[in-house]
Amino acid sequence: MKDSTKHVYVETKELPSLAELNAQVREFEGKSSWFERYGVDWVQFIGITLTVPIALVILRYNSIWWQAVGLFMLCLYHTCLTARAGHLACHGALAESPRVNYLFTVLLSEFIGSFSAKCVHDTHIRMHHSHTNIIGLGDSSSWKVPFLPRYAYMFMAPVALPALIPFVALEQLIRGRDWKYLAMFLVVAPAGIIFHLALLVYVSGFSVWGALGACYLYRCGLSIPYIHINIFQHIGLPMYSKEDRPARIYQMSTGCLNITPNPLFNFCFGHSLISCHVEHHFFPRLSDNMCLRVKPVVCHYLKESGLPYHEDTYLGRLNVFLSDFHSLMVNAPPITHFMGIQ
Repeated sequence: MKDSTKHVYVETKELPSLAELNAQVREFEGKSSWFERYGVDWVQFIGITLTVPIALVILRYNSIWWQAVGLFMLCLYHTCLTARAGHLACHGALAESPRVNYLFTVLLSEFIGSFSAKCVHDTHIRMHHSHTNIIGLGDSSSWKVPFLPRYAYMFMAPVALPALIPFVALEQLIRGRDWKYLAMFLVVAPAGIIFHLALLVYVSGFSVWGALGACYLYRCGLSIPYIHINIFQHIGLPMYSKEDRPARIYQMSTGCLNITPNPLFNFCFGHSLISCHVEHHFFPRLSDNMCLRVKPVVCHYLKESGLPYHEDTYLGRLNVFLSDFHSLMVNAPPITHFMGIQ
């Protein structure tokens, strides 16, 4: 546990104003149309949903190649709506109306994704975003499974994600005594699973067991990069103690990382989780398209102010984690001490 006692000291005499950056971004957002703020993402979400009937018909063909195509299309649909659209909805970034965002959080997280909307709010919004890289609060430690070897964790364990997700939600709801949300989850999540199984049985012609297998396959199709992305974004970057947390602008600029975009990840996970994760942590209520649009503003402001702006490729981060897996995913993280104006 040597790394847990290793301290990194960071000095700065003057921090730029987060209010000034906020004003620049809000001014830019105010000049954007509704289509730029929300419509671009909605077109993609509606478009991928409309491919579901095509995928279900393709799965009727008695060919392993056609069935692979159909399952891949369903994988894109499921990942895009749960990991991307559901993520935006829980942040209030899918629409202007809070009610619409909440309804879509339940639909996308619980009905399609089989995970509790209440748990999403508690773990992601209340803890991770409020206390990004603060040890014991939002330090991404929930992603760590220290008893697993590196290759098992990185390339095998994520395949179990679809089976684990509902039980993780149940455990969190029961532990938190959230009985109202537990009752809702026990209705909505099974209804979503039954609905998707019924589509595979009655439209694609699968048996019940075949539908279960197909459903599992398309749900875990991108689970490996999903886990990777969630650990690449924060783990290995500076971590702070609760007593020694820096000003928010410094906390976010040092504790978040953008991954070089590629078309598949951009579409399925969204800019806010891939190429604009720094921007997303500064402005979580912005849609994917708006995160991309304000990226030059944020990047220029941070770099001009002498603050870090972390970026790396997916393969670059993968190599880092495979090389330093024990120190990053097993040992406690080193504390970065901030010394400067708070």
